[in-house]
Formats: sequence, structure tokens, C-alpha cells
Amino acid sequence: MGQILAIDYGTARTGIAATDDLQIIASGLPTVETPKLMDFLKKYFSENAVDEIVIGLPTDLKGNLSDIESEIQNFILIFKKEFPSQKISRFDERFTSKMASFFISQSGKSKKQRQEKGLIDKVSATIILQNFLEQKI
Repeated sequence: MGQILAIDYGTARTGIAATDDLQIIASGLPTVETPKLMDFLKKYFSENAVDEIVIGLPTDLKGNLSDIESEIQNFILIFKKEFPSQKISRFDERFTSKMASFFISQSGKSKKQRQEKGLIDKVSATIILQNFLEQKI
């Protein structure tokens, strides 16, 4: 069994999280600058068995897609060309950034650490993945 990888796609940075090989525990990976995302994924896939990719589906309170969805769709098209056999799932990422900010604020990290935007992206990706795993059970 391979890992499941979650992507919290952003215009500047992308949060990434992965499961262990048994697909039980979600852990954040380093945040990647979005222009370098495909290079990161190529390297990651060459070193790890990945069964599935979960990409956040950004919606508002009414269920409408946010503006970044068009960029995510472009990324998915490029991703499918590069990795045609890779399974992709989408998962509602509503409130994950707010939840990430809350969890970080409760973690005891310094104010400077809490304000690091890459940390929020990483935690958001981890929340997306953890919620996805819980929904699969």
C-alpha cells in the first residue's frame, strides 16, 4: 500500500501532507513554492509509492467555488499529463485555513512562528488529508 498525498494549492505556496504507507497518519511536508510544485512532485513520486492525490476543493459558505479553482483546474490538467495513471480525488477544504490558524495558536509557538504563512499551508494540507482519511473509514 502506498501513501495518500494532500495538496492545499495556493497561488504563491502550496501546502502538502502525506500519510504513512499504511494510510493511517497524516503528516505535513515542507511547504513548496507553487512554481516549483511539479518538480517537487516528480522527485517525491520517484522516492515514494503514492496511491492517491487529494486536492483541496475551495468553496465558500454557500458551496460556491472560490476564484482559485480555475488555477487548480489548470494545475490538475498539467498534473494529469505528467502523471496520467495517478488517482486524483477532491475534498472540500472549507474552514481548513481557519482551523489551521486556531490549532497553531493553541500550539504554544511564538508569535513569529504562528504568523509564518507556510506553516498555515502545511497544517491546512494536513487537516484536508486527515478529514479525507476519516471520511474513508
